[in-house]
Amino acid sequence: MKDGVCNITFGGIGGQGTLTASEVCGWAAMFAGFHVKKSEVHGMAQRGGSVESHLRFGRKVFSPLVSSGQGDFLVCFHEEEHERLKTFLKPGGVDLFEWLAKGQSEIKDPRHINTYLVGVLSSYLPFDTDCWMKALEKVLKKKILEENKQVFIEARQASKK
Repeated sequence: MKDGVCNITFGGIGGQGTLTASEVCGWAAMFAGFHVKKSEVHGMAQRGGSVESHLRFGRKVFSPLVSSGQGDFLVCFHEEEHERLKTFLKPGGVDLFEWLAKGQSEIKDPRHINTYLVGVLSSYLPFDTDCWMKALEKVLKKKILEENKQVFIEARQASKK
């Protein structure tokens, strides 16, 4: 984290929950006491087009955008978006792309890939589990909350092994 600020780029295509994932992470950071900025690029999201979200948190954050080559983390929900977005990742940054295939093979419902990857990301970030659970409760509808919490917990535990 340069200057005490963490930079995360999320990317996917419309309907994969890219914006929901960044929203959950942003709330978790806020619940952990960080200053948070977020920016979204929707593109042709309704037609399966590119969607990306930039999330930055730290003691004090001035801009919502992650500059090219400055990302601490890259979280892609679609294979084709990875190539386009990997330029955001800094040398030594954490690319969670390897977890995409693992998540796709491990989870029962493909709609939960965003929650799975956020669970993996959570194991790298300095927020306790309570912050994440409150964030999930804040963002997700009640009818899908418990199922998503379970996916999140399983992914968080799997990524710590």
